[in-house]
Amino acid sequence: MQIRNFIAPGWIAGLAVGIFCATTTSLQAQTETPQTPQDTLTSAEEEDYSQYDNIGFAAEGAKRYCSPKIEGLSPAKLISIGYDYQMGYAMKADTFRRLGSAAPPMPDSARILTSNGMRFGCNIPVISRTDLVWQMGANYWEQRYKFEDPSALKNPMLTSLSENGLRTMGINTTLFKPLNDVKFLLFQGSADLSGDYQFGKFMPLKYTKYSAALIYGKRTSEKKQWGVGVARTYRVGELNYIPIIFYNSTDVANKWGTEILFPARAHVRRTINSRNMLFAGYELEGQSYRLWRSNDPTGFNLRNEDVEIRRGEIRLRAVYEFSLKDFIWMSIQAGYRINYRYDVDRLGNGKEIYRAFGLASDAPYVMVNQLTNPLYFNISLNLVSP
Repeated sequence: MQIRNFIAPGWIAGLAVGIFCATTTSLQAQTETPQTPQDTLTSAEEEDYSQYDNIGFAAEGAKRYCSPKIEGLSPAKLISIGYDYQMGYAMKADTFRRLGSAAPPMPDSARILTSNGMRFGCNIPVISRTDLVWQMGANYWEQRYKFEDPSALKNPMLTSLSENGLRTMGINTTLFKPLNDVKFLLFQGSADLSGDYQFGKFMPLKYTKYSAALIYGKRTSEKKQWGVGVARTYRVGELNYIPIIFYNSTDVANKWGTEILFPARAHVRRTINSRNMLFAGYELEGQSYRLWRSNDPTGFNLRNEDVEIRRGEIRLRAVYEFSLKDFIWMSIQAGYRINYRYDVDRLGNGKEIYRAFGLASDAPYVMVNQLTNPLYFNISLNLVSP
């Protein structure tokens, strides 16, 4: 963002007055008796400079607004195309507790050789002014599961993961509204459709999940901004309302900094130079995935059970981001994926069961599953903002 220019600063006005005075003196010198050096000195001493006291900026009263950025912050990604890869791990699926009196599918265990998928995201500026910044974006993530022996799977959830995988796609928006040169409001909202659907057999939009966050913050200097707020989120798989803390900073030497949106993510940043950055920290990932497809040979239909996978994970990671050329950057991640939740829950009368703070402790999950924790890698190519 560009700070508005001031018009007619004081030194220009003073220069103009000086030129005017010099011109007047020159004209007088052509018609009046020349002054002696003593007369000139006396005139200069007697000149009243108080007449210039009120000369100032023409736009001195214009309101100023803080920027959404600080010095040293990693560049924002406008377009990102990536690939995510998790190494092998084990999954233990619980008994599937069915509705009615029919016998439930029994528990099952399986080895997943790899899980991987493409990732795409974009954030395009719609309005970019000193008093308002608005962006709109879209995203698509997929997770495909390669089982060691897919023909031996008995649990319907495992069967669906093997044949369909999971995917999420959605839209998002970010609104930065500065209140003055220090204070600001930051709003983020998203709508995501997540499940085991495929594009040939799409899932109804009524299963869309909505998330939002609102932050009140301050940009206290060119190198620091912080804020507090509240979020509605599915980051750890199921709906929750949580307080959030926003904190970005850069040290005096522009070598170290932090980029934090707690509890969603937190990183320490080491700037090698303006084209090479290292990060260490964590991020929470997750969403609630509707089980929609039914491929079980026995005729068991997941769709009729009205259930969703509450998937949440913690990613401890190191990240290297660098510029390939100009505004084209590459990001390489390596880390350890820790399973936080991978349980299956039923919708109560078509609505989610709210489980935060033990409010639904008497309503059991349909399945309580266990996953071991693998190493993971992620690589992406990004077009970043200037």
